[in-house]
Amino acid sequence: MIGKRLKNTFIFLFRRRVLIILSLLAQIALVLLLIAGTSLNLKYSYWVLTVLSVIVSIFIINKHEKAGFKLTWIFLILLFPLFGGSLYIMLNFWSNPKKFRRALQKNINDSQDAFYLPGNRLDELIDTYPEFKTHAHYLQEYAGFPVYGNTRQEYFPSGEAFFYRVLEELEKAEKYIFFEFFIIKEGLMLSSILTILERKAAAGLDVRIIYDDMGCFLTLPVHFQKTLKEKGIKTYVFNRFRPIISSLQNNRDHRKIISIDGKTAFTGGLNIGDEYINAVERFGHWKDAAIMIEGDAAWSLTLIFLQMWNLSQKEKEIYSNFFPVRENIIDYTAKGVAEGFENWGFVQPYADSPMDPENVGEHVYIKIINQAKNYVYINTPYLIVDDNLLSALTLAAKSGLDVRIITPHRWDKWIVAITSRSYYRRLIQAGVKLYEYTSGFNHGKTFVSDDKIATVGTTNLDFRSLYLHFECGVLLYASETIAVIKEDFLRTLSASQAITLKDCAKNAFMRIVSDILRVFAPLM
Repeated sequence: MIGKRLKNTFIFLFRRRVLIILSLLAQIALVLLLIAGTSLNLKYSYWVLTVLSVIVSIFIINKHEKAGFKLTWIFLILLFPLFGGSLYIMLNFWSNPKKFRRALQKNINDSQDAFYLPGNRLDELIDTYPEFKTHAHYLQEYAGFPVYGNTRQEYFPSGEAFFYRVLEELEKAEKYIFFEFFIIKEGLMLSSILTILERKAAAGLDVRIIYDDMGCFLTLPVHFQKTLKEKGIKTYVFNRFRPIISSLQNNRDHRKIISIDGKTAFTGGLNIGDEYINAVERFGHWKDAAIMIEGDAAWSLTLIFLQMWNLSQKEKEIYSNFFPVRENIIDYTAKGVAEGFENWGFVQPYADSPMDPENVGEHVYIKIINQAKNYVYINTPYLIVDDNLLSALTLAAKSGLDVRIITPHRWDKWIVAITSRSYYRRLIQAGVKLYEYTSGFNHGKTFVSDDKIATVGTTNLDFRSLYLHFECGVLLYASETIAVIKEDFLRTLSASQAITLKDCAKNAFMRIVSDILRVFAPLM
């Protein structure tokens, strides 16, 4: 018994996760020792390291990057002048992302024509709703994500509603099922989905899963990929977490996509885990949001998945081969009328990548705020924004718009919570109405404005989501689904408490802590 116990302990200690963590700690300790040793033993080392930090600071200031990241690094270099510059070099130049960036860009370029297989509806949208011209033109002509019509939408105000609908749609799959998620956890939700996926794969369907290695670092067994392969499910583990200190470790696949036959697709805030459907409780009631699109626009999310999938393939697959057969095309306008919806409007799925200088998710949010006439209602689990978003929100409120934001009252990360609350004072002073969802954790990422435009997706209002992660979302124009999203926001509002300036001033010590943490917001 003791021998077996020792054997199990030995295996545990040398599992991949433990080795990676120990390796990273060893690298950090080695670098610090080398710098400390150099400063003690060499006469001119102090000046060499200081000059190096000055040069790095000049490089950072002139780099095309968000001001928040620059400020944080300059602060760290001022705080630790001897090894601040060396640390920056170690994190940013030990890795070479150029090969990865070139491969991703090639996939994007190769797939551009395929996005238009369902047709081009941009001119029709602009003619019908000229107020959306700048939104749609930016996403289609610059970011590369077209406008679609003939698309039915179904909004899910909870993980439970999303989960049961996913199970229903998976059963209808005929050719392929694609999954892409940041976090996958063992439990009821995963086992229910895998049961269907295994059966569909055995029936000859093409079943694929992409999951982020860091997102699943502590949530999946080490041999999960092998298990999926045995079930006939193809798997790509994105950006494997390696024992090398590198800024590339920041670039995670935070997208959530399910595509079924290129005809039906899901996205939103939910990962695969039991807390998302309230089968287990972690932070009280888990409030989330997701959307299903059925019809032409589902093809766009399918291509976004395939762009990522092709990074794992030596022989690149032809995107158009996955396009659904156009026979027996469903008229979703007529179907919508039959279901009591007179207008599905236009739909524009989009994606964001940290491998280019374009912050698509941020620009979608800013354009909604800047072009609002009456109101902007926002759900977000985190509220750590740069000056651009902060200025847009405060200016909108000062200009008389009804700007409301719901964040969680119970948080999953206390440091992020304290930092988020450091933004409360300035927002409230400008007239932004802030609320915290008191029943638990609000994980939804939704914007809705003027009963005319809304977006549901994966992008949080924090630096990591906006600038470092791969994200996606769906933008809706003039659809009756927008009213459903607004109604869900107002229902969530009734279960939330308003935050006042008095609430922000209750604890002077915590105010100081939050202001200090705000300096490091880009690293959170």
